[in-house]
Amino acid sequence: MSSPGSALAARPAPSVVRTLVAASHPGPALAVTVLAGLLALAQGLPPATSALLVAAVLAGQLTVGWSNDLVDRARDRAAGRTDKPLAVDGAPVAVVRAACALAVLACVGLSLALGTAAGLVHLACVASAWAYNLGLKATVWSWLPYAVSFGGLTAVVTLADGQAPPWWWPLGAALLGVGAHLLNVLPDLADDAATGVRGLPHRLGPRRIAPVAAVVLVAASAVVLLGAAPPLAVTVGAAVVVLGLGTVVVAGRGRAPFVAAVGVALVDALLLVVAR
Repeated sequence: MSSPGSALAARPAPSVVRTLVAASHPGPALAVTVLAGLLALAQGLPPATSALLVAAVLAGQLTVGWSNDLVDRARDRAAGRTDKPLAVDGAPVAVVRAACALAVLACVGLSLALGTAAGLVHLACVASAWAYNLGLKATVWSWLPYAVSFGGLTAVVTLADGQAPPWWWPLGAALLGVGAHLLNVLPDLADDAATGVRGLPHRLGPRRIAPVAAVVLVAASAVVLLGAAPPLAVTVGAAVVVLGLGTVVVAGRGRAPFVAAVGVALVDALLLVVAR
């Protein structure tokens, strides 16, 4: 039987562009960036400020994705993760390191251009995500960076407009972040267990992760609906959609639960837009 390492060595090294895209975790990065744009729309930010905010969030997400795969490269190689381009022999690791460093510089500059308060809060959100990559993901506190980063993102949006966020924005977003974290690790449970990663989802176990995540996500939606107080028809429609997505969270397989969680996040963001 071949070892995970030999399987990776047999694969051709991916192209630079493909490596940069795949190692950035494009799905989550795009979802968070779109969420930031929708929150900016809900807040009524000027187009120039909204564009700056989206650029800052995208830069931050790129640093988070690339740093994650760089930090986890040895672990991914040990686990034989063929879906991780940096784990393959001959992967352009130096290029990804350089791109990550440039993204960090861009994130700092773009964030501070939003204003001191908004910029520092956004950098704290990104630092929280990096703390997850650098070790918190293997502890019972693995949920905390998601709560801080998602909840803090709402404050970045309103602080860019010189205002504090309404109470339900950070609370609802923090709950969404925790739910997304619980689901994001589902496909990687076996590989994580083999390499000693035991965050909160791993301690819950595969049978309890999805139900707990569903409860957290529905609670997030309830917070948003309570705080935003949209018209009754919108409330009923949103509740039906969220409950449907919650069913996918519990009963889905593979990446479907995580995609459903992203769907709940986007529904809540759209509710904020409608309410404003």
